[in-house]
Amino acid sequence: MWGAVVPAAVTRTVADGVELLEVGWPEPVGANAYLLDDGEVTLVDAGLPVGRRPLSAELAAAGYDAGDLDRVLVTHYDLDHVGGLRGLDADVPVHVGAADARLADGTWAPPPAHPKGLFHRLLRRLFPLSGLDLRSVTDGDRVGGFRAVHAPGHNPGHTVFLHEDLGAALLGDLVRERGGRLRPPPWVDSYDTGRLAESVDRVAGESFEHACVGHGRPVSPDGDDHLRRLAAEL
Repeated sequence: MWGAVVPAAVTRTVADGVELLEVGWPEPVGANAYLLDDGEVTLVDAGLPVGRRPLSAELAAAGYDAGDLDRVLVTHYDLDHVGGLRGLDADVPVHVGAADARLADGTWAPPPAHPKGLFHRLLRRLFPLSGLDLRSVTDGDRVGGFRAVHAPGHNPGHTVFLHEDLGAALLGDLVRERGGRLRPPPWVDSYDTGRLAESVDRVAGESFEHACVGHGRPVSPDGDDHLRRLAAEL
């Protein structure tokens, strides 16, 4: 009997210390994960529960395994960003924006009239973050070499993580790449497009070389210039 064909693990070096882990299925399904090594090893986002390529295989292709991780950063609580955490065999702290931590644990009730609110009410029943060493972060918090920037709109607790020394902005779903340009996510997939535009404008005021997006390809170099152009359009 023929077995399922699993694509070979592929990592892409965005910059020294920054690796793209290609766990996402072809767009629009799934999202990227990233691995950053500044002397400590950080996984940013984790893809779907079943990715196009297993997260463990992508880590191995980059020369690491789950036991090497010092922490996980989650840009926001969506299935294509937290799904891979279930299969991650590592006892490490998982940092997520405070409002999305409340979304995940049920202490904040998203509006059922909004398509995404209804989805999240179902998601937290099927995929809670219980059992993880979950740690809330707020705007300006430092986690290792990263600075958290609260960037709501797509999700209430959506957080961008900036690493100044590596020149990287882990943007999650603040924006996505299409044809070499940065674009906002579709309105149906965001709680508040007005706040999203404000968040884009705020993050565009930061300096970084590598725009590490959740969907599409990283935009590098001059990632901050690309984001400023989008902010001007919005």
